Amino acid sequence: MENDAINIQPETERILAIDDSKINLVLIKNILSKKYNVTAVTSGKAAFRYLENNTVDMILLDLRMPEMDGFEFLDIIKKDERLKEIPIICLTADDDRDSELHCFELGVQDFITKPVVAEIMLMRISRILELERLQSGLRAEVDRQTKELHRNNRKLHRLTTQVMITLAGTIDAKDKYTNGHSERVAEYSRMIAERCGMTEQEQEDIYYIGLLHDIGKIGVPDEIINKTSRLNDEEYAIIKTHPMIGAEILEKMSELPDIAVGAKYHHERYDGRGYPEGLKGEEIPLIARIIGVADAYDAMTSNRSYRDVLPQSVVREEIDKCIGTQFDPVFAKVMLEIIQNDTDYNLREKKKIAGN
Repeated sequence: MENDAINIQPETERILAIDDSKINLVLIKNILSKKYNVTAVTSGKAAFRYLENNTVDMILLDLRMPEMDGFEFLDIIKKDERLKEIPIICLTADDDRDSELHCFELGVQDFITKPVVAEIMLMRISRILELERLQSGLRAEVDRQTKELHRNNRKLHRLTTQVMITLAGTIDAKDKYTNGHSERVAEYSRMIAERCGMTEQEQEDIYYIGLLHDIGKIGVPDEIINKTSRLNDEEYAIIKTHPMIGAEILEKMSELPDIAVGAKYHHERYDGRGYPEGLKGEEIPLIARIIGVADAYDAMTSNRSYRDVLPQSVVREEIDKCIGTQFDPVFAKVMLEIIQNDTDYNLREKKKIAGN
């Protein structure tokens, strides 16, 4: 069965299934072959041999295999520049939360529990492939815009503000409670940078970076982003993948070298208790420390499903309380100065507020 591909349509998306059980592989092929081009192999080594001369759009990976298990396979493939961006869904019969979290850390997009349910498998594969198409489309559009800018000799090595704001609006549209969030975070970040004496170019750069800091939410299901009740552990783990997804998307955009930094590290905390890498203090890139303060400020000064905009005094107290724990002391104090000067409380989402 190794290297045995079913070619239904020449342009059908290609899926590589890896499982040491031939029975499972036959089942997977039966479920997927009407819609996808499926290649089935029985080991990680066979998979790598196949990938030497073939390309695929997705990998279905069994975690529990002899010789090379799924974790070892993930560790190897994510270090391979040619293969590391292939989306991977893990197949597992275990209900092991630690294993799932570890797989998310290694870059896995989703899980499918054995025994496989055909409808669930098709739905999850379709969602991930749709996300990949969207990411590819975003990159293609940015590349197209960049080439056009080069042809017209306008602002080499810079994405236009219009493209950035359009992309930011696309991100915010996923969450009905974050209208204008990305643009406000970008503006607050630029204000902090200006007060810290950064150059005009640095202020412009951080504005662009702030616009796309949440782009990774494209990869988070809408039902999780818009959930009004408390997230469970699994949903929170999925939410926590959005910085890495954002970084993976933005690393492809070479026009602004630091553009991925804001997306990847804006949820790190000064005390080291943030994510995705648990960086501490000045280990966190300066840009991300600024955006982190601006992002938290906008979260408190925006309407949510469960509350209105917080009173300015409450926002001020919360930022002051989190100096040195959640926030860089320098940038948090600058934000407090901005709040102090905002006597009419204009820096907020422009809707009705409670208690102010």
